[in-house]
Amino acid sequence: MTRALLFALALFSATHVLADDTQGDIAEGRLKTYTCSGCHGVTGWKNAYPNYHVPRIGGQNYDYLVAALTEYKNGGRKHPTMQAQGESLSDADIRDIASFLSSIKSAE
Repeated sequence: MTRALLFALALFSATHVLADDTQGDIAEGRLKTYTCSGCHGVTGWKNAYPNYHVPRIGGQNYDYLVAALTEYKNGGRKHPTMQAQGESLSDADIRDIASFLSSIKSAE
């Protein structure tokens, strides 16, 4: 019985990992990024808390965006505004947003 349970857990874990590799919907991501451009869409803008350059996210790597948003959601990355944004996102939202942002061709 222990082997069967271990096999079932391994199968579930592998299925869960494969499901998470599915990229999101670009059109949905476009709709869900409306608040992002308030900071990330302004060239040279600096955030007031703490004061630092806001990074360009359009054209960024999909996997990086998923990892960063997930870390903000889970509290692994610390920034008040981004943590509040991340906490409101589902995993599907994060995949959609990352799919849209990574599809943008960089101006550089």
